[in-house]
Amino acid sequence: MILGNICTRRCGFCAVQKGAPLPVDMDEPRRVAEACKALGLRYAVVTSVNRDDRKDGGAELFALTIAAIREQNPGCKVEVLVPDFQGSYPAMDTVMNAHPDVLNHNTETVPRLYRQVRVGARYSRSLEMLRYAKKVRPHVPTKSGLMLGLGETEPEVLQVMRDLRDHRVDIITLGQYLRPSQKHLPVLRYIPQWEFDEYRKAGLAMGFAHIEAGPLVRSSYHADSSQESAAHAQACTH
Repeated sequence: MILGNICTRRCGFCAVQKGAPLPVDMDEPRRVAEACKALGLRYAVVTSVNRDDRKDGGAELFALTIAAIREQNPGCKVEVLVPDFQGSYPAMDTVMNAHPDVLNHNTETVPRLYRQVRVGARYSRSLEMLRYAKKVRPHVPTKSGLMLGLGETEPEVLQVMRDLRDHRVDIITLGQYLRPSQKHLPVLRYIPQWEFDEYRKAGLAMGFAHIEAGPLVRSSYHADSSQESAAHAQACTH
């Protein structure tokens, strides 16, 4: 996670510290790249806090981190899990021009629950950022994810999945929301594995190249195999 450890938003599900962030550390990309090299990583997922205090939402540091990892560890693929950049196309351009191997942006939940779950975010804006990323770099797989158990219904989940496919998203992750503390949103329901399996079947029928669905699934779960599946699917269509 780059861009510090203090987020400018107050999402009801997230345990990351909220408040006024510290100045951006421009040496961070180098240190991240050194860590990837020291660990011998073949696949790195880079995410961040929201930085609504910055005009580009932190996009520059994402691009610099991608470049630094590639320079120090050329065999390492890089997936970025980005915020919505408050809908800034130039910010998304900055990230996509660095050629990530996967562009991930989570919708997190269904539109009806956004006011409680994703404070400061808009469902339509998230979809638009995913659409624009695919428009800018059609060959780069796009990815999104949802947490289940916050009060959503099956029809709502399926509609979000359809919306994501309509915006040409290639990969989706579906996992169980787990409450970080008593101060966070409660878990309203634990989803059985068979329901996750049904969502996976439905998603494959919609045309997703890869789906990870299960209680322990998170954004980076089996991220390397997800990228390979999406890349293979794209190669088969050309």
